[in-house]
Amino acid sequence: MDQTLGDFIKALRNADVRVSSTEVVDAHDVVDLVGYTDREMLKNALALVLPKTADEKGIYDYTFDRFFKFDELDEMEMADRNDAAGEASIVPQQDDTAGQQGQGQGEGGGKGCAQRGAEGEGAPDITGAVQQAEIREKLSALSQMVLSGDRAGIAVAMAEAGEAVGLRNIHIFTQKGLYSRRILEHMGLKALNNDITELRKRDSADAHELAERLRKGREYLLSQVRDYVESQFLLHADVDGSHLREDILSKSRLTNIERRDYRMVQEMVRKMAKRLIAIHSRRRKVYDRGALDIRKTMAKNHAYDGVPFDIRWKSVKIDRPKVVAICDVSGSVAKVAHFMLMFLYSLNEVMPKVRSFAFSGRMGEVTDLFRDSDVETAMSKTLAEWGQGSTDYGRSLQDFAELALNDIDSRTTVIILGDARSNYGDPGSEIMKKIHDRAKWVMWLNPEEKNTWNYADSVMRKFQPYCHQVQVCNSLTHLERIVSMVLRSAT
Repeated sequence: MDQTLGDFIKALRNADVRVSSTEVVDAHDVVDLVGYTDREMLKNALALVLPKTADEKGIYDYTFDRFFKFDELDEMEMADRNDAAGEASIVPQQDDTAGQQGQGQGEGGGKGCAQRGAEGEGAPDITGAVQQAEIREKLSALSQMVLSGDRAGIAVAMAEAGEAVGLRNIHIFTQKGLYSRRILEHMGLKALNNDITELRKRDSADAHELAERLRKGREYLLSQVRDYVESQFLLHADVDGSHLREDILSKSRLTNIERRDYRMVQEMVRKMAKRLIAIHSRRRKVYDRGALDIRKTMAKNHAYDGVPFDIRWKSVKIDRPKVVAICDVSGSVAKVAHFMLMFLYSLNEVMPKVRSFAFSGRMGEVTDLFRDSDVETAMSKTLAEWGQGSTDYGRSLQDFAELALNDIDSRTTVIILGDARSNYGDPGSEIMKKIHDRAKWVMWLNPEEKNTWNYADSVMRKFQPYCHQVQVCNSLTHLERIVSMVLRSAT
């Protein structure tokens, strides 16, 4: 128990809550009195001796909730119980016939595909279901959790593995891969890999189908472990190296950045903006001055025997770009939209014609809100007004057409941030075509990895033909590179 309290105090210090040695002793006395049984009582009791200011109290509450994290597991268990009757899988089943045929041929499953065709497409195959159940009983515990979609079980196993391998002792960013591998080994990744190999060797379409589901589940598991290790690193890593921490945050997924790191990230955004402003300003001065006009210089200095006292330059017209940022602020991408809008707004000094729009079910302009309010206030109001409801790209793009389509011209760069998941509704492709035809450049930034595009309700394949550039954007490094590209287009 003392080790648990020590780890928690270490996490508080890492979050910039000052905890003295005397306060550590007081905290141990508090734990001796109240124990760990009642979570709320422990939180309130330690709050009396550890945080000292209002800001530290807020950081303490957030760090405590993240360190002693049980509510999320309860929600996952409830979701798993609700999905148990339908045997929900962690990864969705593929319903694309062509894709299934490709899988059969790619994995030596041509015979499996023939068997599927021979079995027919009518009533469900009860015999196949029984065979799958018999096969699954012989699989490892991890494989069975993956196939059954037991997210809560996987989360618990991941946390237990983290404790077993000493994840809370992680100090250096380069240790993330090491701890990820140790956690996966402790959870039974080797047995899962063996299950996939054995299933693929069988001359059975049902076995091949289970092997494919396990393969997709393994991808999900690897992603979850990486995110878990990254979040634990941000919670427990030493605070000694601020530059190292900034480097880590710049490369971390925006959706994985903790709330307690928002201030540091905002400061990083300001530094990035200043750096890009300085680069762009130097470039603009050179272009404003123009190239040396030899003919005019010689003619103007003829009276001085050709000595160039009066230099003449070829004037160059700088057509500064207009930037329109359209951000999806639905739940899944709200954090990414937050940083994107904040970063673009920080560049108003060099790009005064930035217009920002936000949408989920409907779209509205938030340019004035960002001009008149600080970033945090503006973002909270934007999310409150435009972040409600499910995503509707068709309706939102129609709103954009009414608000700003006529203002887009050959000097306009349109930046769209969203996951392109339309909830199976009309994506509004015809409006995207109009934007593409009018604008100088249309750039789509998707916070999801490419292997998830065009899957389920994603409609990236419908938007991509009307974009000059489409790329992944889920870190501050990506944002800096992208905005730098927009700035270069100004000269």
